[in-house]
Amino acid sequence: MQLPTVATGTTVLSLLLILLSLSLPPTSSAHNITKILEKFPDFSTFNHYLTATHLAPEINSRETITVCAIDNAAMSDLLAKHPSIYTIKNVLSFHVLLDYFGAKKLHQITNGTALAATMFQATGTASGSSGFVNITDLKGGKVGFGAEDNGGNVDAVFVKSLDEIPYNISVIQISKILASSEAEAPTPGPSQMNLTSKMSAHGCKVFAETLLGSAAEKTYDDNIDGGLTVFCPEYHGVPVYQSMAMLKSNNGLMNTLATDGANKYDFTVQNDGEVVTLKTKLVTATITGTVIDEQPVAIFSIDKVLLPRELFKGLAPTPAPAPAPDTVADAPKPAKKGKHLSPPAADSPADSPDGDAADQTADNSGAVRFNGPRFIAVGLGLCLGLLLQL
Repeated sequence: MQLPTVATGTTVLSLLLILLSLSLPPTSSAHNITKILEKFPDFSTFNHYLTATHLAPEINSRETITVCAIDNAAMSDLLAKHPSIYTIKNVLSFHVLLDYFGAKKLHQITNGTALAATMFQATGTASGSSGFVNITDLKGGKVGFGAEDNGGNVDAVFVKSLDEIPYNISVIQISKILASSEAEAPTPGPSQMNLTSKMSAHGCKVFAETLLGSAAEKTYDDNIDGGLTVFCPEYHGVPVYQSMAMLKSNNGLMNTLATDGANKYDFTVQNDGEVVTLKTKLVTATITGTVIDEQPVAIFSIDKVLLPRELFKGLAPTPAPAPAPDTVADAPKPAKKGKHLSPPAADSPADSPDGDAADQTADNSGAVRFNGPRFIAVGLGLCLGLLLQL
């Protein structure tokens, strides 16, 4: 049986679209720099420090990037200077180009030279053009690399391509560390960071003053060395460093400094493109800006105070009372002579939505359950992201 012309045309078009979709190359998938370098043991030191400095997740969050990897022997030259982990991060971020340069493209550079911005330049730490790398196609088929601010000296050369996902990520080997006086400059360690002063200077003065007035300040300071992420105006401190790029690549529960096993005090991170939200069981807040992002500390502003369900009970809406009976027919029938009606039984704790009589009392009064001294200590300290030993 012959199909009608319109139906036949539609069917053929549908089949063509299906075949076309099957024939197209797959879209670029997320890359993982750590897994790429795991295949090359000679780059294990470089790979280790990408993880230790938290550069790896930042690299993975970029869609177009080139990593100029250094082998273990070349890394030894850097480590022999005994730089801090923060200086190492600056140096390695200077080896991450914010553009795609595969082996073929390196030998086809327009006019023989190109200037590439680096992740070090993107941090805002580099002054002027010190965060740019000069790439030059040299004679004899060699390609040279050098810092833009070192007088045009391109003393490192392209060795080989390790892995390429055009035009997503290119991982290449260069012969030596790219010399950069700014990237190699000593970087202050976290012990020298005055956290509350930085908060006050970047729009979180009330938060900082509240922190200074509580035992929470010491807990914050004690966690700086290992990494700390803070959300203003109040509540959670996270005991690891999380840049905005890392938050955008995470979804799910995140523990806080308040998490102690018996009480979770965690929240859920959800991201949708450039928007990152933090959710408790009572509140959803959106990250509105970056106050500080200086490894190992990040501070972000949020648009709402996050309320942990463990402290702020009774905020859920109370069900509306049942409507009063409209007619006499709905009224209870009178008791027969000689018998007495028992008074209605009081609501039992089991009738509480949370199975907690105290919670139900708080809900009925419309009040917030503070839990006495625990709220004062945890609300002031914990709501600032502290794990206090109560």
